[in-house]
Amino acid sequence: MQQPLYPKLILDALSNVRYPGTGKNIVESGMVEDDIRIEGNKVSFSLIFPRATDPFIKSLVKAAEAAISTYISPEVEIKGNINVKYQHEEPAPERPLKGVKNIIGISSGKGGVGKSTVASNLAVALAREGYRVGLLDADIFGPSVPKMFGVEGAELYIHEVNGKNLIIPHERYGVKMLSIGFLVNPDSAQVWRGGMASRALTQLITEGDWGELDYFLIDMPPGTSDIHLTLVQTLGITGVVVVSTPQQVALADARRGIAMFNDERINVPILGLVENMAWFTPEKHPDEKYYIFGKEGAVKLAEEQGVRVLGQIPVVMSICEGGDGGAPVALGDTMTAQAFIHVAHELIDAVEERNANKAPTQVVNVKH
Repeated sequence: MQQPLYPKLILDALSNVRYPGTGKNIVESGMVEDDIRIEGNKVSFSLIFPRATDPFIKSLVKAAEAAISTYISPEVEIKGNINVKYQHEEPAPERPLKGVKNIIGISSGKGGVGKSTVASNLAVALAREGYRVGLLDADIFGPSVPKMFGVEGAELYIHEVNGKNLIIPHERYGVKMLSIGFLVNPDSAQVWRGGMASRALTQLITEGDWGELDYFLIDMPPGTSDIHLTLVQTLGITGVVVVSTPQQVALADARRGIAMFNDERINVPILGLVENMAWFTPEKHPDEKYYIFGKEGAVKLAEEQGVRVLGQIPVVMSICEGGDGGAPVALGDTMTAQAFIHVAHELIDAVEERNANKAPTQVVNVKH
C-alpha cells in the first residue's frame, strides 16, 4: 500500500456507505464515532447504531469493511476491527425458563424418522441418571408425547405461583411434560392458522410451572418452519440434536435442517446426530444386524458436517410397543434401553463441552 493512512481518508471511504434506514451515508449521519485508530495497516473504529435491535448492524459492518478495502486498499487490516455501539441500550427481555440450565431441541428434517421416540426415551434416560428433566411436545403436526407417556386425554390445571397463574406440567417417569396435544382434540384434525401455533407454544413455555430443571427437551416439528424461529427467538437454546434414519431421502432433509440451524439468523449449535432405525435386530437374536434402511448414512453425514454421533438406535419391536403402551423402552434394562442411555451420556458430554467453550455474551461494544 503506497499512500499513508489518515482519518480523513477513512471517512472519505466510509461516506460511500449508506444507512438503509435513512438513505444518508453513515458519516453525515454521525454513525462513525470519532475514535479512528491507525497502526500501520491496521484500522479500527466504532459504528454507532440507534439500538441493539437494529436490523442493519451486520450488513453495515460488512459494507464498511468493503468500502475501506475498495476505496483505499485491500491491504488495509479492517476485518474484525469495527466495534458496534448503541445510542440507546435497551434492557434485555426477561428470559423464560430462568430455572432451566440446558435447553435442547430435538429436531429432524422430515417426519417418520422417530424423532418423538428419541425425544421421549432420551428424557426418560436423563431422568434415570438423576437429572431433573422437562419435555415440551412442540410438534404441532403430530403431537405424540402424550401417547408415549400414557397421558392421552389428560386435562391441564393451573395454580398460582408468586401471584401468577401457571400451567402445571404432567409428570411421569421423572419427566415433567406439556404437549400441544393437550390443547387439541386428538380425534379431529387441527388447522393452525398464522401465529396460532406459535402463541400456543409460547404459552406452554412461559406459563408452564417448570421449576428448576437440568435439561429441558423440546420435541420440535419436523422440517423447517416459523415454529423453529419462534422457539429460537423465545428461548436461549443450548443446542440441537438432529435425528435421522440412514436413508438417503432422510439424510437430504437432515442436511437441510442442519443448514437451517447453522444459518447466521438462527445460529444454534448442533450437539450431535442420532441415527435411528440404524439396523433391524430380532428380539431373540440380539447379535444379528440387518441394515434394511442403509448402513451408517447418518454416521457419514455427521462426519461430513463435522458433528458428533450421539448414538445409533436399532429397529426393535419393543421400542414401538413401549411407545404405543405409554412406557418408553428406556425405562427397562434391555440392550435397547442401554442404547438410549448411551445417547444420554453422549449428550451430557456434548452439552458440557459446549458450555465450557461458550464465549461470554456481550451487549455493548461487540466486535463483528
